[in-house]
Amino acid sequence: MPKQMHLNSFVNALPYDNGSRLLFTSHITHRDINVRDEDVHRMKALDPKKSWQLFLKTINHGNKLAGKHKFPMKLEHMGKQMLRKCDGLPLAIKEVGRQLAEKKVSGGSEWEQLLESVDFGSTLKLLEPFYHKLDPMLESCFLCMAFFKKNTTLRAEKLSQIWIAGGVVDSEDDCKPYLDGLINESVIDVKDKSTNYEMNAMLHMLSIQKAEEKLSFEILRNNGNNRPSESPRHHRVIICSRDKFNYSTDQDKHLVSLFFHGGGYFDTSPSYWKSFEQRLRILDLEDFGLKFLPETIGTLMELRYLGLRNNFIRVLPISLGCLKKLEVLDIAQDFMVEVPDIIWEMHRLRHLYLSDVIFQKPLKVDALWNLETLTYVSVDNWTYELSSLKKLTLLKKLGIEELDGNSDVSKLFPSLVVLEGLKHLILRGYRFRSMPCLDELSILHRLETLKLDGILARLPTSFPPKIKSLTLVNSCLDEDPMPLLGKLPKLKYLKLRNAYTGQQMVILHSSFQWLQVLCIEELCNLRNIQVEKSAMGLLWFTKLEIHDCPNLDALPEEIVSKFSFTELKMVTTKSIATKMRNSDLISKIKVVNINP
Repeated sequence: MPKQMHLNSFVNALPYDNGSRLLFTSHITHRDINVRDEDVHRMKALDPKKSWQLFLKTINHGNKLAGKHKFPMKLEHMGKQMLRKCDGLPLAIKEVGRQLAEKKVSGGSEWEQLLESVDFGSTLKLLEPFYHKLDPMLESCFLCMAFFKKNTTLRAEKLSQIWIAGGVVDSEDDCKPYLDGLINESVIDVKDKSTNYEMNAMLHMLSIQKAEEKLSFEILRNNGNNRPSESPRHHRVIICSRDKFNYSTDQDKHLVSLFFHGGGYFDTSPSYWKSFEQRLRILDLEDFGLKFLPETIGTLMELRYLGLRNNFIRVLPISLGCLKKLEVLDIAQDFMVEVPDIIWEMHRLRHLYLSDVIFQKPLKVDALWNLETLTYVSVDNWTYELSSLKKLTLLKKLGIEELDGNSDVSKLFPSLVVLEGLKHLILRGYRFRSMPCLDELSILHRLETLKLDGILARLPTSFPPKIKSLTLVNSCLDEDPMPLLGKLPKLKYLKLRNAYTGQQMVILHSSFQWLQVLCIEELCNLRNIQVEKSAMGLLWFTKLEIHDCPNLDALPEEIVSKFSFTELKMVTTKSIATKMRNSDLISKIKVVNINP
């Protein structure tokens, strides 16, 4: 019998009572073992405080150090700056401490010089066992992390789309296990509601090193120290910040993916894009500051992913309509970009990201029958022809913007009802105008995720019954929203950002029975959260996030005392942060992150 089956049988046979306990540690995730999630502790990267404590323990007490070799506290700031490169990885922190300790014992230089001489290359070698234990599919996903910028925030949907466009993963349904795998291995950490991730810096460096060895990958910089490899490369990152970046394009014809990082000064002639011939599948220029996209971009006939988010492009070229195999087009945050009448020609588009665009003609949404994501389209460009909208059977996520008091929601919501696959809806107001009355939202019975971004005179009288996730942004409500929101029967995630102007919130008896995460941000007047008895599900509520609520200086004891409440994240003033850290209440919480 395989060892895995022995382990599974043994663990599943253990009774859950008040008797003996078993602590089982493993460096891999045993997905087949039937263990309750609350009994699993997943290791995360250490915070700066714990990183420093581990460093001192290693360097002051390891390697038979005498007292005269102890690390001097006057260099604490310099040491912490050096330690940031380890990004909380215990293995890396201990290796750095070991290096410094050995050098000092063997008669090394002063501590200042030793700190500057730390060899992080040897620390990467120490992480080799981590890399070799990855299964083949997770290894491929890990290598793709080399494409992204250091310290960047990654969107889960973008990461999945890059994997699919590059042929690493077949479908979006296959992506979640590998996203979970990277989280379990501390390669990425959840930043916001499982939709945004942060990369571990040390493991990001390892992914670059391994991608250069295994993936036919290279990074080119405009500092003159890099030149394209003589052997063909399939993946390239270009980092440039000056107006001229000269290098040969002889090897471009082999590229499958190309990522640009830097300041947007990459000077390309129209003929440059022709050098890629017919192999390039991924082109990402997000955050690059690009001002112009030439017509020759239309020659990239094999392109699947085109990322143009957050640039300065004013007009999209007409030739973009020639990209018949394009599946992802991201031109969000390109303020007031003019879009010719070409989008409807891209029949294979699955994800279309827009915002504040100017269409030469109204968008023919019904021609995009493969569309799964559309954000954001102006309410004035959204068609109300129900027969046409019924063709969008795959549309799961929709964002509609520029809603104000004059918007005809009596036609809008019935048009959304016919979208049988629609699960996620975002409604965004028009600048500083109030959004219209949203009482008809309740007819969207299939909706599970809802985000309302804009001023609301009041909340809708009722919400779609299956809502699991609700986000209110810039609502500026005068009336406490919690009594109404607490009645939502399936709500698990609630985020309020600049959503309420009052001083007190009241969570009523028997409300929020399934809530798991509560996040409140920028509620500048909030002073008190009152929680009545039996409010909030005792077994489910696990995470509370509070950001920029400068007058909220105490947590409700009713929430903190619940045994399932495991994580608190708080960003507040320095005085409140100090008060909260010294509170007896937070000693009951497993994970506490309070920062001024």
